Amino acid sequence: MHQSPGDHGAIPAVTEVMTAFGPVRLIWVRPDTGPKVREIILPGDPRAGAVMVGGMASIPEPRDDSIRTLIAGLQSFLRGHDVRFDIGLIDLDRCPPFQRRVLLAEYGIPRGYVSTYGRIARHIGNPGAARAVGSALARNPFPLVIPCHRALRSDGRLGGFQAGLGMKRRLLEMEGIRFREDGQVLMEKVWY
Repeated sequence: MHQSPGDHGAIPAVTEVMTAFGPVRLIWVRPDTGPKVREIILPGDPRAGAVMVGGMASIPEPRDDSIRTLIAGLQSFLRGHDVRFDIGLIDLDRCPPFQRRVLLAEYGIPRGYVSTYGRIARHIGNPGAARAVGSALARNPFPLVIPCHRALRSDGRLGGFQAGLGMKRRLLEMEGIRFREDGQVLMEKVWY
């Protein structure tokens, strides 16, 4: 991972958070400006086994209030509660500008709503960039805080999700999203 301005050589820490879906890993740093989350890895994400924790400090119970608040929020969110995460805690500076715009648009989709890759592309001023939006979300380093599970294909199919389509569907169902028998989302509450 590259270092963001202000990291000043901060050594990344990893904290494993037990949730209703299984263990979630937070990779974060504590630069002079306060903690910043570099990555959130969900259970079922194929990258979970590949994340190198060598050279990272394992901090099972962080003392940083903002990290503890995030942990409690992730646990609550994955139990089905409505949680609005502090976007200032995540290290968006590590993302390229286009991806940052996509992630911020995705962050704006409220609980109980969905959008499509094409709608998000139009919203950020790139109407022909639906595939690029999908790619940017596929590489979302901050799932749940940036609720990329709320983005769908234009036909209402789930598309992809780092932790698998089963988890994506469960998250959407917990938010009140309904599905047709063929697995497509009923596009009743669409954002953008």
